[in-house]
Amino acid sequence: MILRILLSTILLTTVLSGCGGGDPEFLDGRAAEIFSGECADGNGRSVTIYSGRTENLINPVLEAFACETGTNVQVRWGASTDLALLLNEEGDKTQADVFLSRSPGPVGYLESKGLLGTIDEEVLSLVEEQNHSAAGTWVGFSGRKRVLVYNTDEYSPETLPNSVFDLTSPEFDGKVAIPATNGSFIDWFTVFMDQYGTDTASQWLENMVDNGAEYYPNNRSIVEAAGRGEISMGLVNHYYNYQEVAANPDSHKALNYDFNDDDIGSLLVITAATILGSSENVEASEDLLGYLLTAPVQQYFTDRTFEYPLAAGILPNAALPELTALEIGSVDFDKLGGGFEEASRIIEASGILNR
Repeated sequence: MILRILLSTILLTTVLSGCGGGDPEFLDGRAAEIFSGECADGNGRSVTIYSGRTENLINPVLEAFACETGTNVQVRWGASTDLALLLNEEGDKTQADVFLSRSPGPVGYLESKGLLGTIDEEVLSLVEEQNHSAAGTWVGFSGRKRVLVYNTDEYSPETLPNSVFDLTSPEFDGKVAIPATNGSFIDWFTVFMDQYGTDTASQWLENMVDNGAEYYPNNRSIVEAAGRGEISMGLVNHYYNYQEVAANPDSHKALNYDFNDDDIGSLLVITAATILGSSENVEASEDLLGYLLTAPVQQYFTDRTFEYPLAAGILPNAALPELTALEIGSVDFDKLGGGFEEASRIIEASGILNR
């Protein structure tokens, strides 16, 4: 049947369809960690997802949802920022019912364009108030903290700064990597602009470039480079280094470092799920968003990817430090949406992409 991914020529991937009444079907691999029962018969419903969360992470969740509910699931994979721009271009003609974003800026962008629908209160109530929008247009389903990853052969915690502002000092000249085009960094920089003002944020980035900051395309490449000593340190999401340590405990020589709890460098960035206002499959979309916040899925996120669960009552992986960081839920998503494009322009103009 359908338990493997079938690539489509129209850029959509069919994840799973319901059973057709033949032999019982069961999941395997990571999807079976979420749901181990017999796959349900097809229920005639479908949902199309534009996912900025990567396929290797979120696909087991979508397979489990399709198997357990009998819903037909199709996915278009891509970068959150690119998909948000595509959704704006497609407007009401989009095939998408649900948008899953690895970071909040693209969601705020779509909200500012009036493209999001309203999520049922029953789903919103599954998380704390600060982790969904007051207007009910988005709900968070996992959290990633911004940290400084560092090479342990070169640095120790007592030699590292208390604030991200200190990284512009001469002692860190040529030492810091920045994932400048990554969605989570753009979101972090957008919040930086919102809380400190555009001038202060822009000056910080210019100072970082003048201080020899290096450009890397994403968080994982920085973590890997820090682990092998190619770079000294870099600004990343926390969970990538936990994953790398778990995969290569003997050879990976990097650890996470937390700035002060009230520092902008310790921001908690949440992943967000939305339903498009043009969706004709609202019921199936609501069910999917609720499924993301069930205990098995939340446990999967924290056990497998070391993210912070957001559903009420689910404890984070014991390896994770207590979460006392700033929370993205306290930031106005409309402001993030409006600042999303400006932040991208400032980052490009800074010259960091040429480093």
